[in-house]
Amino acid sequence: MTIAKWFVAWASSDEADLSNLKLQKLLYYAQGHHLGRTGNPLFRDDIQAWAHGPVVPSVYRHFKPFGSGDLALADGDSFAWDAVDEDTTQLLIEVWETFGQYGAWRLRNMTHAEAPWVDNFQEDESHVVISQPELARFFAPRS
Repeated sequence: MTIAKWFVAWASSDEADLSNLKLQKLLYYAQGHHLGRTGNPLFRDDIQAWAHGPVVPSVYRHFKPFGSGDLALADGDSFAWDAVDEDTTQLLIEVWETFGQYGAWRLRNMTHAEAPWVDNFQEDESHVVISQPELARFFAPRS
């Protein structure tokens, strides 16, 4: 949730649009790039292959009341920038600068063309987890 709140706070400070759908894709890219670079997860929550792309279910449920509208942190929903270390902040800024420029549906379509979602989405089965090793392999830097 800390990483999700970082994106919500960043989008707000950048006066940018951020829906739950877009947030889910940013979390997927952040987790994937972190795993690809370090071999370690950025967060512990599973990412699942849903019909509209990769989703972190706990974060989805937290922000579900916003529907397809822009997300915001509620008054009681605390976030502190220093909750995220400098290296992680740099990665999240890179993810935002690379993927945050795209709309939610463009990101959805991008993830639909990538192996982690393609290899795990099953139309008749829900809650299929995209494994961290799969994400690490897909997002590992190519030499």
